[in-house]
Amino acid sequence: MKRVSSGTFEPLGPTFRVMQMRIFGSRSQLIVATMAALAAFSLAVNAAGAADRTVAGLWQKIDDNTGKPIAWFLFVDHNGVFEGAIAKAFPKPGEATNPLCTQCPDDRHNAPILGLSFIRGMERQGQSYQNGKIIDPRDGKIYNAIMTLSPDGQTLTVRGYLGIPLLGMDEIWHRLPDTAVHDLDQTVVAKYLPAAAKRPEPAKPRPAAAPVR
Repeated sequence: MKRVSSGTFEPLGPTFRVMQMRIFGSRSQLIVATMAALAAFSLAVNAAGAADRTVAGLWQKIDDNTGKPIAWFLFVDHNGVFEGAIAKAFPKPGEATNPLCTQCPDDRHNAPILGLSFIRGMERQGQSYQNGKIIDPRDGKIYNAIMTLSPDGQTLTVRGYLGIPLLGMDEIWHRLPDTAVHDLDQTVVAKYLPAAAKRPEPAKPRPAAAPVR
């Protein structure tokens, strides 16, 4: 309603109603646009965080049939070139707990499997890792290797191959929490994560001897 000169009121015309609808529509559009922008920003931040994450850390290989762990692997970063070591083994009943790699060549010959430098020379190229070498501790054979990190940084696809990658075979490993490092043998930690190695606690002072009376 609007007031006219005679003091009476007449109904509001359609133009005012259209203006109201346009105003409310613009506000709704602004809210939707703001929410979309915030969602896009959140996705961009998460994507950037995932892109910054590397393979450095602990990974677990699981037996597809039993669902039980087969081994843990630890990756360390040497200025953009990554090395992977066998960080923990889960031997089956009757198997040796820490055999030697008697078939391994080079500096790994007769080295303990636990802590063995298993993957070498992996060069990071975004979420992919190229030009690496992987050794089979069972027979000492060395294969070419590539790896791909999943967008969320939680899954690693490892492919060893001879000749071309097409002829290789994939293994899927899963990231372990950083706290799992506490479950590693200290020889592995000291070799690959010396800063995290446990330091001996200082000797506690002995209580003073009671005076002789």
